[in-house]
Amino acid sequence: MRICVVSFSPTGVTERLAQSVAETLAAELAGKACCGGAAPHIERIPYTLPGERVELRFAPEAVVIAAAPVYAGRLPNKLLPELQVKLAGSGTAALAVCTFGNRSCGEALRELVLLLEQNGFCPLGAAAFAVQHAFTGRVGTARPDAADQSESARLARQAAAKLEQGAAPLAVDHSPIGPYYTPLKADGTPAKFLKAKPVLDPARCDSCGRCAQCCPMGSIDPATHQTVGVCIKCQACIQACPRGARSLADPDFLSHVAMLEQNFAARRADNVVLL
Repeated sequence: MRICVVSFSPTGVTERLAQSVAETLAAELAGKACCGGAAPHIERIPYTLPGERVELRFAPEAVVIAAAPVYAGRLPNKLLPELQVKLAGSGTAALAVCTFGNRSCGEALRELVLLLEQNGFCPLGAAAFAVQHAFTGRVGTARPDAADQSESARLARQAAAKLEQGAAPLAVDHSPIGPYYTPLKADGTPAKFLKAKPVLDPARCDSCGRCAQCCPMGSIDPATHQTVGVCIKCQACIQACPRGARSLADPDFLSHVAMLEQNFAARRADNVVLL
Protein backbone atom coordinates (compact mmCIF):
# COMPACT_ATOMS: atom_id res chain seq x y z
CA MET A 1 0.00 0.00 0.00
CA ARG A 2 1.16 3.52 -0.85
CA ILE A 3 0.15 6.50 1.26
CA CYS A 4 0.48 9.48 -1.09
CA VAL A 5 0.62 12.97 0.40
CA VAL A 6 -0.49 15.45 -2.29
CA SER A 7 -0.14 18.95 -0.88
CA PHE A 8 -0.37 22.53 -2.06
CA SER A 9 1.67 24.24 0.62
CA PRO A 10 3.40 27.55 -0.26
CA THR A 11 4.82 28.09 3.24
CA GLY A 12 5.20 24.41 4.19
CA VAL A 13 2.73 24.35 7.10
CA THR A 14 0.02 22.39 5.30
CA GLU A 15 2.45 19.81 3.97
CA ARG A 16 4.01 19.20 7.40
CA LEU A 17 0.60 18.62 8.97
CA ALA A 18 -0.46 16.25 6.18
CA GLN A 19 2.83 14.39 6.49
CA SER A 20 2.17 13.93 10.20
CA VAL A 21 -1.22 12.40 9.39
CA ALA A 22 0.47 10.07 6.89
CA GLU A 23 3.09 8.92 9.39
CA THR A 24 0.47 8.08 12.03
CA LEU A 25 -1.66 6.31 9.42
CA ALA A 26 1.31 4.24 8.25
CA ALA A 27 2.15 3.26 11.83
CA GLU A 28 -1.46 2.24 12.47
CA LEU A 29 -1.63 0.14 9.29
CA ALA A 30 1.76 -1.56 9.62
CA GLY A 31 1.28 -5.32 9.69
CA LYS A 32 -2.47 -5.14 9.04
CA ALA A 33 -4.16 -7.47 6.56
CA CYS A 34 -5.49 -4.54 4.51
CA CYS A 35 -1.93 -3.71 3.41
CA GLY A 36 -0.70 -7.26 3.02
CA GLY A 37 0.98 -7.44 6.39
CA ALA A 38 3.67 -4.95 5.32
CA ALA A 39 4.40 -1.39 6.37
CA PRO A 40 2.85 1.15 3.96
CA HIS A 41 5.22 3.32 1.96
CA ILE A 42 4.71 7.09 2.31
CA GLU A 43 5.19 9.01 -0.92
CA ARG A 44 5.50 12.80 -0.78
CA ILE A 45 3.95 14.44 -3.86
CA PRO A 46 4.32 18.23 -3.62
CA TYR A 47 1.76 20.10 -5.70
CA THR A 48 2.84 23.67 -5.00
CA LEU A 49 5.12 24.83 -7.80
CA PRO A 50 3.86 25.13 -11.40
CA GLY A 51 6.04 22.26 -12.63
CA GLU A 52 4.77 20.00 -9.86
CA ARG A 53 1.09 20.32 -10.76
CA VAL A 54 0.93 17.45 -13.23
CA GLU A 55 -1.83 14.92 -13.89
CA LEU A 56 -2.01 12.31 -11.14
CA ARG A 57 -3.93 9.04 -11.41
CA PHE A 58 -4.12 6.76 -8.38
CA ALA A 59 -4.84 3.04 -8.29
CA PRO A 60 -7.36 1.46 -5.89
CA GLU A 61 -4.64 0.15 -3.55
CA ALA A 62 -3.28 3.63 -2.77
CA VAL A 63 -4.41 5.96 0.01
CA VAL A 64 -4.26 9.65 -0.88
CA ILE A 65 -4.02 12.48 1.63
CA ALA A 66 -5.00 15.63 -0.27
CA ALA A 67 -4.04 18.81 1.58
CA ALA A 68 -4.49 22.52 0.86
CA PRO A 69 -4.73 25.80 2.77
CA VAL A 70 -7.96 27.78 2.99
CA TYR A 71 -8.08 31.02 1.00
CA ALA A 72 -11.03 33.28 1.83
CA GLY A 73 -13.11 30.35 3.04
CA ARG A 74 -12.52 28.13 0.01
CA LEU A 75 -9.82 26.24 -1.82
CA PRO A 76 -7.34 28.61 -3.53
CA ASN A 77 -9.04 29.79 -6.71
CA LYS A 78 -5.88 29.39 -8.80
CA LEU A 79 -5.45 25.79 -7.60
CA LEU A 80 -9.04 24.58 -7.80
CA PRO A 81 -9.29 24.28 -11.64
CA GLU A 82 -6.08 22.24 -11.74
CA LEU A 83 -7.26 19.85 -9.03
CA GLN A 84 -10.56 19.39 -10.84
CA VAL A 85 -8.90 18.14 -14.04
CA LYS A 86 -5.56 16.69 -12.91
CA LEU A 87 -6.31 14.65 -9.79
CA ALA A 88 -8.12 11.33 -10.26
CA GLY A 89 -8.69 8.09 -8.37
CA SER A 90 -10.14 4.67 -9.11
CA GLY A 91 -12.18 4.11 -5.99
CA THR A 92 -9.02 5.18 -4.16
CA ALA A 93 -9.34 5.82 -0.42
CA ALA A 94 -8.63 9.44 0.48
CA LEU A 95 -8.38 11.87 3.37
CA ALA A 96 -8.96 15.60 2.98
CA VAL A 97 -6.87 17.99 5.07
CA CYS A 98 -7.20 21.78 5.11
CA THR A 99 -5.43 24.43 7.17
CA PHE A 100 -6.88 27.85 7.97
CA GLY A 101 -5.39 30.91 9.62
CA ASN A 102 -7.38 30.81 12.87
CA ARG A 103 -10.37 32.65 11.35
CA SER A 104 -12.62 30.14 9.57
CA CYS A 105 -12.42 27.04 7.41
CA GLY A 106 -15.51 28.22 5.57
CA GLU A 107 -16.49 25.88 2.74
CA ALA A 108 -12.97 24.71 1.85
CA LEU A 109 -13.01 21.32 3.58
CA ARG A 110 -16.40 20.33 2.16
CA GLU A 111 -15.27 21.61 -1.22
CA LEU A 112 -12.17 19.38 -1.10
CA VAL A 113 -14.17 16.32 -0.03
CA LEU A 114 -16.68 16.85 -2.83
CA LEU A 115 -13.88 17.33 -5.36
CA LEU A 116 -12.27 14.06 -4.29
CA GLU A 117 -15.60 12.26 -4.48
CA GLN A 118 -16.34 13.64 -7.96
CA ASN A 119 -12.85 12.66 -9.18
CA GLY A 120 -13.15 8.98 -8.35
CA PHE A 121 -11.88 8.85 -4.78
CA CYS A 122 -13.56 7.37 -1.71
CA PRO A 123 -13.19 10.01 1.05
CA LEU A 124 -12.89 8.26 4.41
CA GLY A 125 -12.12 11.25 6.59
CA ALA A 126 -11.56 14.98 6.56
CA ALA A 127 -10.22 17.58 8.96
CA ALA A 128 -9.43 21.29 8.94
CA PHE A 129 -6.86 22.64 11.38
CA ALA A 130 -6.32 26.15 12.68
CA VAL A 131 -2.70 27.19 12.05
CA GLN A 132 -0.66 30.34 12.33
CA HIS A 133 -1.93 32.81 9.76
CA ALA A 134 0.40 33.34 6.81
CA PHE A 135 -0.20 37.11 6.98
CA THR A 136 0.83 37.60 10.61
CA GLY A 137 2.38 35.69 13.49
CA ARG A 138 -0.10 37.31 15.87
CA VAL A 139 -3.01 35.18 14.63
CA GLY A 140 -2.95 31.46 15.44
CA THR A 141 0.51 31.90 16.92
CA ALA A 142 2.68 28.75 17.03
CA ARG A 143 0.01 26.48 15.65
CA PRO A 144 -0.30 23.62 14.90
CA ASP A 145 0.57 22.75 18.48
CA ALA A 146 0.46 19.56 20.53
CA ALA A 147 -3.35 19.61 20.75
CA ASP A 148 -3.59 19.96 16.97
CA GLN A 149 -1.17 17.07 16.47
CA SER A 150 -3.37 14.98 18.73
CA GLU A 151 -6.37 15.77 16.52
CA SER A 152 -4.42 14.91 13.36
CA ALA A 153 -3.43 11.58 14.93
CA ARG A 154 -7.08 10.90 15.75
CA LEU A 155 -8.01 11.48 12.12
CA ALA A 156 -5.32 9.00 11.04
CA ARG A 157 -6.31 6.35 13.58
CA GLN A 158 -9.97 6.45 12.63
CA ALA A 159 -9.08 6.32 8.94
CA ALA A 160 -6.92 3.26 9.62
CA ALA A 161 -9.84 1.59 11.35
CA LYS A 162 -12.08 2.31 8.36
CA LEU A 163 -9.52 0.88 5.96
CA GLU A 164 -9.21 -2.27 8.02
CA GLN A 165 -12.95 -2.74 8.51
CA GLY A 166 -14.09 -1.59 5.08
CA ALA A 167 -16.28 1.18 6.47
CA ALA A 168 -18.42 3.42 4.25
CA PRO A 169 -17.15 6.75 2.91
CA LEU A 170 -18.08 10.11 4.39
CA ALA A 171 -21.63 11.34 3.95
CA VAL A 172 -21.24 14.93 2.80
CA ASP A 173 -23.69 17.73 2.10
CA HIS A 174 -23.91 18.08 -1.70
CA SER A 175 -25.51 21.52 -1.77
CA PRO A 176 -23.75 24.22 -3.82
CA ILE A 177 -20.52 25.64 -2.39
CA GLY A 178 -20.86 29.18 -1.06
CA PRO A 179 -18.92 32.20 -2.33
CA TYR A 180 -15.44 33.27 -1.35
CA TYR A 181 -15.21 35.42 1.77
CA THR A 182 -14.70 39.15 1.20
CA PRO A 183 -11.71 40.32 3.28
CA LEU A 184 -12.45 43.26 5.55
CA LYS A 185 -10.44 46.25 6.69
CA ALA A 186 -10.14 47.34 10.31
CA ASP A 187 -13.20 49.57 9.88
CA GLY A 188 -15.33 46.66 8.59
CA THR A 189 -15.44 47.76 4.95
CA PRO A 190 -14.19 45.51 2.11
CA ALA A 191 -10.42 45.30 1.75
CA LYS A 192 -9.49 45.45 -1.93
CA PHE A 193 -5.99 44.08 -2.38
CA LEU A 194 -6.52 41.51 -5.12
CA LYS A 195 -3.94 43.17 -7.38
CA ALA A 196 -1.44 43.93 -4.62
CA LYS A 197 2.05 42.48 -5.04
CA PRO A 198 5.10 42.32 -2.78
CA VAL A 199 7.49 45.24 -3.08
CA LEU A 200 11.23 44.70 -3.22
CA ASP A 201 13.82 46.63 -1.20
CA PRO A 202 16.87 46.64 -3.53
CA ALA A 203 19.15 47.64 -0.67
CA ARG A 204 18.37 44.39 1.14
CA CYS A 205 18.13 42.02 -1.85
CA ASP A 206 21.29 39.96 -2.47
CA SER A 207 19.89 38.26 -5.62
CA CYS A 208 19.83 34.79 -4.05
CA GLY A 209 16.81 33.85 -6.19
CA ARG A 210 14.86 32.03 -3.48
CA CYS A 211 11.77 34.15 -4.08
CA ALA A 212 11.51 33.13 -7.73
CA GLN A 213 12.18 29.49 -6.90
CA CYS A 214 9.35 29.22 -4.35
CA CYS A 215 6.56 31.23 -6.04
CA PRO A 216 3.63 28.84 -6.68
CA MET A 217 2.45 30.98 -9.58
CA GLY A 218 5.87 31.32 -11.22
CA SER A 219 5.27 35.06 -11.11
CA ILE A 220 8.67 36.36 -9.97
CA ASP A 221 11.26 37.33 -12.58
CA PRO A 222 14.45 35.47 -11.63
CA ALA A 223 16.57 38.25 -13.15
CA THR A 224 14.96 41.28 -11.50
CA HIS A 225 13.24 39.53 -8.54
CA GLN A 226 10.15 41.63 -9.23
CA THR A 227 6.66 40.10 -9.14
CA VAL A 228 5.51 40.32 -12.75
CA GLY A 229 2.55 37.92 -12.77
CA VAL A 230 -0.40 36.96 -10.58
CA CYS A 231 0.20 37.12 -6.82
CA ILE A 232 -2.01 35.00 -4.56
CA LYS A 233 -0.67 36.59 -1.33
CA CYS A 234 0.61 33.22 -0.11
CA GLN A 235 3.63 34.87 1.56
CA ALA A 236 6.01 32.19 0.28
CA CYS A 237 8.48 34.66 -1.20
CA ILE A 238 8.32 36.95 1.82
CA GLN A 239 8.98 34.11 4.25
CA ALA A 240 11.69 32.58 2.06
CA CYS A 241 13.72 35.79 1.73
CA PRO A 242 16.69 35.54 4.14
CA ARG A 243 17.23 39.32 4.18
CA GLY A 244 13.66 40.57 4.62
CA ALA A 245 13.77 42.30 1.24
CA ARG A 246 10.14 41.62 0.31
CA SER A 247 6.93 42.90 1.87
CA LEU A 248 3.30 43.66 1.09
CA ALA A 249 2.74 47.35 1.72
CA ASP A 250 -0.70 47.79 0.15
CA PRO A 251 -2.84 49.90 2.56
CA ASP A 252 -5.94 47.71 2.24
CA PHE A 253 -3.87 44.57 2.84
CA LEU A 254 -2.29 46.08 5.95
CA SER A 255 -5.70 47.16 7.23
CA HIS A 256 -6.99 43.61 6.71
CA VAL A 257 -4.06 42.25 8.71
CA ALA A 258 -4.88 44.74 11.48
CA MET A 259 -8.49 43.50 11.47
CA LEU A 260 -7.33 39.89 11.80
CA GLU A 261 -5.05 40.78 14.70
CA GLN A 262 -7.86 42.66 16.44
CA ASN A 263 -10.48 39.93 16.07
CA PHE A 264 -8.82 36.55 15.64
CA ALA A 265 -5.71 36.54 17.81
CA ALA A 266 -7.27 34.30 20.49
CA ARG A 267 -6.65 30.58 20.13
CA ARG A 268 -9.46 28.74 18.38
CA ALA A 269 -10.22 25.40 19.96
CA ASP A 270 -12.67 24.25 17.30
CA ASN A 271 -10.71 22.35 14.72
CA VAL A 272 -13.29 21.20 12.19
CA VAL A 273 -13.20 17.41 12.01
CA LEU A 274 -15.39 15.19 9.84
CA LEU A 275 -15.02 11.43 10.22
